[in-house]
Amino acid sequence: MAPQRDAGAGAEAELPEYAGHYRLESCLGSGGMGVVHLARSTSGMRVAVKVVHATYAKDPEFRSRFRQEVAAARRVSGAFTAPVVDADPEAGRPWMATLFIPGPTLSEQVKRNGPMDEAQLRRLMAGLAEALRDIHRVGVVHRDLKPSNVLLAEDGPKVIDFGISRPKDSELRTETGKLIGTPPFMAPEQFRRPREVGPAADVFALGSLLVHAATGRGPFDSESPYVVAYQVVHDEPDLTGVPESLASLVLRCLAKEPEDRPTPDELMRELRSVAAAYDTQVFIPAQREHASSGESGEGPEAGAPARSGMGASARPGVGAPVRSEEGARVRSEAGAPVPRADDVPGKRRPARRLGRRTVLVAGVLCLAVIGSLALVKVFGDSEPAHRTTAAQDTPGDFGAWETVPGAKGAGMAQCSYGAGKLLCARPGLVFALDPADGGTLWRHEVAKGTRSEPPVLSGGLVQPALDRIGALEALDPDTGARVWQQDAAQYDGVRCAGGMLLLTRADGTVSGVDSASGETAWSHRIAGQSVPYFSTFAGDASAYATSPAGDGSRTEVTAVDPATGDVRWSKELAGALTPVGAADGSVYFVVDGAVYGDAKAVVRYTPETGAVRRVVLPLPVPQAEAGVHGDAVYLMGAGGSLVAVDMAAGKQAWRLETGVSRGSAPVSDGRHVYVTAPDGRLLGVDAHEGRLLGQTRPRLGADSDRVPAALPEPVLAGGHVYAGAPDGTVFGVAGRDPAAW
Repeated sequence: MAPQRDAGAGAEAELPEYAGHYRLESCLGSGGMGVVHLARSTSGMRVAVKVVHATYAKDPEFRSRFRQEVAAARRVSGAFTAPVVDADPEAGRPWMATLFIPGPTLSEQVKRNGPMDEAQLRRLMAGLAEALRDIHRVGVVHRDLKPSNVLLAEDGPKVIDFGISRPKDSELRTETGKLIGTPPFMAPEQFRRPREVGPAADVFALGSLLVHAATGRGPFDSESPYVVAYQVVHDEPDLTGVPESLASLVLRCLAKEPEDRPTPDELMRELRSVAAAYDTQVFIPAQREHASSGESGEGPEAGAPARSGMGASARPGVGAPVRSEEGARVRSEAGAPVPRADDVPGKRRPARRLGRRTVLVAGVLCLAVIGSLALVKVFGDSEPAHRTTAAQDTPGDFGAWETVPGAKGAGMAQCSYGAGKLLCARPGLVFALDPADGGTLWRHEVAKGTRSEPPVLSGGLVQPALDRIGALEALDPDTGARVWQQDAAQYDGVRCAGGMLLLTRADGTVSGVDSASGETAWSHRIAGQSVPYFSTFAGDASAYATSPAGDGSRTEVTAVDPATGDVRWSKELAGALTPVGAADGSVYFVVDGAVYGDAKAVVRYTPETGAVRRVVLPLPVPQAEAGVHGDAVYLMGAGGSLVAVDMAAGKQAWRLETGVSRGSAPVSDGRHVYVTAPDGRLLGVDAHEGRLLGQTRPRLGADSDRVPAALPEPVLAGGHVYAGAPDGTVFGVAGRDPAAW
């Protein structure tokens, strides 16, 4: 909708009440090109809406640039950006709405609390390297990566403000004589040959940004932008204060020639060699300390609360970040683990989020938190397991039990079911539990990498290393002894399907490794997929790779035979699709959900007949996690919405507001739907009526300020439900009567 009055760029005296159907509630701040508002959709979802200044709205060249910004932001929308919800570049005052993301900018964080420590810097560098990898993969170069354009959300850094980003195939070119960017964070080629700026320029900016995070200043400092430009092109960077373990890597990022800089994938591999695994202690923003007026940073004065996902300033015309009106605090609500359901080798979440995957803690705390990369703290395994069996049995003969395998608070366990055992992992340890009473059957130490995936049974062996920790190994399910091992540092993605491990390299090559022997059966590229990261599901014989179009209008879906790497079928479907499950010969997708976005529809595709059924949801489900049982798809959204979609009837069956800030992906046995809450509760819901039937007690633990990077789903096996909790507990209950929990 056009504004009520055409106010000037500086004054914006009377702001519009709406942008499209988003009601603008408050002004978060103003930047040089527009005003960012906190707004709500009709369904109540909070968004950040950037409305272009009236003066620029009349400029055809600027409109072209804004259209480019919208296209670039949509192209990379996902784990490391503020997802684009809606936009209208052709409106009287062009606007773009992105998901509202709580969290300070890196600039604000450094200004308030001073330089980051070494562990925080490693996590920041790793997160930004992954962000750039995903941004570059879709053909976009950011070109203005700087501290005020990095939000420190709970699940890791988010890169925002694609106002001068360019897809490599863009027709919009930099005009001769115009330099676009922020000099202290621009690469030499941005000054020397701006028309030829490529992905390596973002790596240079990452190096400069890391120096700022480590020292509070840049590697090239001067009050004059002209002097800074000269230093960037000709002088060596000042790395005084950068930790020794990271200095050489940062120096490589700051190489004068683009070809001498590492790629984001190389950065991640180097970081794995710097430390066997990233430090996994949660980063909680420190209390504000006294800051001098000369403190370096691009952000506003301290005291910043939650942030929007748009670049803007608290003062018109200044490129500093904007603070929201909400106070910042850390909720003492941690996430629960996720095990998986079924004793078939691994149902998998969409593989694009592998190793983050880093990932979804901003959703876990998105309604009330600010902060930075949140992961589980690693503790030792010196203490024996603590096991308790409930005095009162649950229905049937199954006695509810709980156990803490090893030291209390030793990290959150993630489990699956296979070979008649619960196969679980936590940082530094893989172990098997007796599902009848929780007794520990065996333990096997592993590298203390970030556990983003539970171990699974494949090829008759336990595969514990599916989270990119650098090495693959397979264990005997009866003893936990290692059967085979091989290096996997050159791979970025690992998925398990049909007795095979599918390993993806950054160049797009996929290798099929026999799970039983560790031998490579095949290695080649997959037709129609540039760099395929697979989704696989329990009981399904295919692995699925997806390649969405840049504008999100369609997705190429490819089904691959894990045994040979041959393409079984390929289909182009409308919309930006994420596979979420497979059942009875059909594959199910969420439209525009992509785990971090809003699920707007659910699609069922049946390859045998070519039939496509699309069910549009009455209201979007924010940041949806999904699970499939038969012809029912269950969606769990940020804010607590649990939705059931009946694909046979072609409609939403029910919607329940659970009240949890975020839940795991739902799992169902057909009678009930089970979800893990961030405080360790297990919720049981009637699958037919959508009524909450019962829940277990919270198991938050003493370390309530530490939360997991993701909330995997509970495990269903033999009519029982198993889950983990933030206090390190693994517990089991009978699934038939949640009211008795």
